[in-house]
Amino acid sequence: MENAKKSIITISGKLGSGKSTTAKRVAAALGYPHYSGGDFMRMLADKKNLSMVDFSKLAETDETIDADIDATQKEFMQANDNFVIDSRLGWFWEPKSFKVFLTLDDETAVSRVMDDIEHNPLRKGELSKDHTELLEKLRGRFESERARYKTYYGIENHFDPAHFDLVIDTKENDVDTVVQLVLAGFEKWKKTT
Repeated sequence: MENAKKSIITISGKLGSGKSTTAKRVAAALGYPHYSGGDFMRMLADKKNLSMVDFSKLAETDETIDADIDATQKEFMQANDNFVIDSRLGWFWEPKSFKVFLTLDDETAVSRVMDDIEHNPLRKGELSKDHTELLEKLRGRFESERARYKTYYGIENHFDPAHFDLVIDTKENDVDTVVQLVLAGFEKWKKTT
């Protein structure tokens, strides 16, 4: 059906907020495929033998990096339907999606990211000696993204809650609750749009 409404859920959020876990579980509950912008970016960073922080800094001066990632993601989102994607700018590339933002405080984020880095071989280049160093890296990555998104797309703050249909604090809600909130919000959204 050419005019059928798309059913795409875009999940964005702070580092360590549980975007990937939530997106995978929501996708599984709906029987939708799951995609991640972060995995693609990590794969490109790994191919260049760079940490995510260094890769983000390189992207500040090399527009082709963001352009390649973004063009691929935008093209995919326009050509496909019925999927869940965790992506910083998924909401921007598909404004008619159900847009979710996951938030949490910095200390909780650092603890979660530190644990993920220690257990995820794809993130081996992101190791830090302690929580303070990792917090500085996470803040640096956010500022790098913020600067790029403002320059390239005119987005002042990609974490602004006004961009999203649903905002959830993942420190205050466990993953099962977050998934249920997303599914309930999605069902409501489908009925009203």
